[in-house]
Amino acid sequence: MTFDELKEKAQSLPLAPGVYVMRNADNEVIYVGKAKKLKNRVSQYFQNTASHNAKTRMMVSKIHHFDTIIAASEFEALVLECSLIKRYLPKYNILLKDDKGYPYLRLDLKEAYPRITLAPKLQDDGASYFGPYGARSLSHQVIETIEKTLKLPSCGREFPRDFGKGRPCLNYHMGLCAGWCKGDQPPDAYRQAVGQAKMLLSGDYKGLTGQIKKEMLEASENLAFEQAAQLRDRLRAVEALGQKQLVTAGAMADMDAIGYAVSGKKACFTVLHFAGGNLIDKEYEILSALEEEEDVISSLVKQYYLARGLAPKVVLLPRAMEDSDLFEELLQQQYGRRTRIRVPQRGDNAQLVEMARKNALEEAARLTTREEKQEGLLRLLGKMLALEDRPQRIESYDISNLGNQDIVASMVVFQGGQPCKSEYKRFKLEDMEHADDYASMRQIITRRFTHYVEGDKGFDSAPDLLLIDGGVEHACCAVEALSALGLTFPVFGMVKDNRHRTRALVTPDGEEIRIDQNQSIFAFIGTIQEETHRFAITYNRSLRSRRLKKSAMDDIPSIGPKRREKLLKFFKSVTAIREASLMDLEAIIGPAPANAVYRHFHKEDPSCVSSPEPPKASS
Repeated sequence: MTFDELKEKAQSLPLAPGVYVMRNADNEVIYVGKAKKLKNRVSQYFQNTASHNAKTRMMVSKIHHFDTIIAASEFEALVLECSLIKRYLPKYNILLKDDKGYPYLRLDLKEAYPRITLAPKLQDDGASYFGPYGARSLSHQVIETIEKTLKLPSCGREFPRDFGKGRPCLNYHMGLCAGWCKGDQPPDAYRQAVGQAKMLLSGDYKGLTGQIKKEMLEASENLAFEQAAQLRDRLRAVEALGQKQLVTAGAMADMDAIGYAVSGKKACFTVLHFAGGNLIDKEYEILSALEEEEDVISSLVKQYYLARGLAPKVVLLPRAMEDSDLFEELLQQQYGRRTRIRVPQRGDNAQLVEMARKNALEEAARLTTREEKQEGLLRLLGKMLALEDRPQRIESYDISNLGNQDIVASMVVFQGGQPCKSEYKRFKLEDMEHADDYASMRQIITRRFTHYVEGDKGFDSAPDLLLIDGGVEHACCAVEALSALGLTFPVFGMVKDNRHRTRALVTPDGEEIRIDQNQSIFAFIGTIQEETHRFAITYNRSLRSRRLKKSAMDDIPSIGPKRREKLLKFFKSVTAIREASLMDLEAIIGPAPANAVYRHFHKEDPSCVSSPEPPKASS
């Protein structure tokens, strides 16, 4: 549709609440918005475009057509808007990077030896769920704190299967675990500790401390002084945990303060969590600097709390949301509790919002400063290498092999001076009978840029600089491969010193450019070289390990994939299977297959013979 046609369609819309969906020429959703009156709101986009900010002008220029959905009410429009944004993740909507929600903690008391685990969502499976507690890192921290406080196991052993198998781990010797793996304690003692963990997760500190005090006094009266001392230590740990205000009862906080600030090219959205008037946690996300602060805060607050799985009693904002009443209603409908959205003008709450703003400004300024330094570094590198501009996208290549087997190569990408791991690629060299670094380099450059020429997804970005692990010859091989495809990119080899660090970059013509005299460039290129080598050698090792496992286990009679998987899952490695006793193997896969495995690894052992079948009873 032309601009005039879009304008005419907008003028024909009803004065009703609803949602509008902007699409580009490829029919991709690029923006989702809601309106009290669709005609008025959508028409604004196609009136005086000079009054729009740069981002909105760019978005309007990409609109090819749009759809609208009329809603029964403003509330229904809000719900639909949030749902469509989460579904389409439109380019011109302001989006939080992590919209995956937060995990819960799960505790199933029906198990013989329950463990606290992470669960992505609530399920009706009879287990107890607590939280969510925020990001996965914080959830793991809660589990770790409770395990250490109550000396519960944090290892990967499975009880009662692994009782008495192997020595207790370091946590036992450090006094962080009660050594349950020894199997010398009654099951009731474990269940009691798990029950106390449930009390902690439920926020019942007073009940738990009272219970432990009672048990401690009983142990003392019974002259069980060692047990009393252990209970005393547990009581102190629980009391200390309470003083740290571990957030429990499924709520991160009773009040959140929202901050938003811009510094240079970066903006930061910050949430400070308060419980009982005390700051207990901080979350933030860095975004590109955005205009129209009101719309930014409104959009981010909606995404944050709808993805989170819960909301506090009060949310303090630096400025009003247009539809805060509707959003309060949505949160109550979603989580079954009332959340008040407030914009404090004075007093303590206003100071909390100001604190959130200062935190946001500090994070944005820190990232802006780091980004400015990185841009300066790239400009300097571009100048040293006589490039037309700073190299935003740098690709680095390395070959790894052990003899003539498992010849692989890595491609590592640095974007804006930072590793971009989603763009990394690894190659298994084809039709290579023996190791040849030059032929290998020609092959991987040819394969990578053939994909580029054909426009294949994941290979369609053009590099500003290619770094090749090796000297002049390696760089020349890369240039030859590019030339054969009709391509030209700046290529430099990375020349090592006697400590295997890149001391210089070399052109295909043999001109060396010293970098070891500039510490920042030397460190940066060194980081790229180490990352490229790491990625290549990790792939080489994984292939070699897979090949060795395959060759060691594949030729054993009666051992198929399922039995092989069972053995590796239990023993963890082929070496452990080789060293296992016949009895241990029988316990996992049965007598006959165990005998086949044992015989395969102990061909010289005369005791390893098949057990004779029992004689049949005579009729």
